[in-house]
Amino acid sequence: MNQIPDPNAVFPNEYGTSCFLKNVITALNIIVGDYTYYDDPDDPTAFERKNVLFHWPEFGDRLIIGKFCAIASGVRFMMGSANHRMSSVSTYPFHVFGGAWAEQTPPHLSQLTFKGDTVAGNDVWIGRESVILLGITIGDGAIIAAYSVVTRDVKPYTLAGGNPARPIRKRFDEELIGLLLGLRWWDFEPERLAAFLPVLCDGALEAVRETARRMLDGPQ
Repeated sequence: MNQIPDPNAVFPNEYGTSCFLKNVITALNIIVGDYTYYDDPDDPTAFERKNVLFHWPEFGDRLIIGKFCAIASGVRFMMGSANHRMSSVSTYPFHVFGGAWAEQTPPHLSQLTFKGDTVAGNDVWIGRESVILLGITIGDGAIIAAYSVVTRDVKPYTLAGGNPARPIRKRFDEELIGLLLGLRWWDFEPERLAAFLPVLCDGALEAVRETARRMLDGPQ
């Protein structure tokens, strides 16, 4: 068998437009799994700076992206610090401009609603120029259509799209979804995964279903 792609490479192929994100992330509040890539013809290594917006560590929310995700050019994650206070008459962030305004108002971040971490599961495909808002969870195997604005959680193996993004359809029936979630192929050891790739790329879903059943019912 030929060499298995190195998850620790920055540029995993000769095209130079895709990078494995975990190898260029420096922020402790961004966690990315193996083989997840961002594609950008200009500079895919600038993802942390250009595509994760208003992510101040002191606010406490994290961006967590699983393994084997495909993130297209221009996708942006809008984190919690981008929000404004909405419980009062004015949404204007007076405090951040200092002086007498800061003396008369509580700290800006303390006034924002904390919605928790933003999470994309494993094997998620996020289409070009989509925006993921704060506190969203996108389930394993989901697809986000290009130019979508995701304002609500997306369930596993669901195709969602639009502004605001809404579920369009389930990719598979509930049984097959359950089998895939139970199988967790993204956690396979590299050699086992390489041998399993024909199943993952097989459009004959009934054969895939039978293989998944046998694997889950028998010894691993």
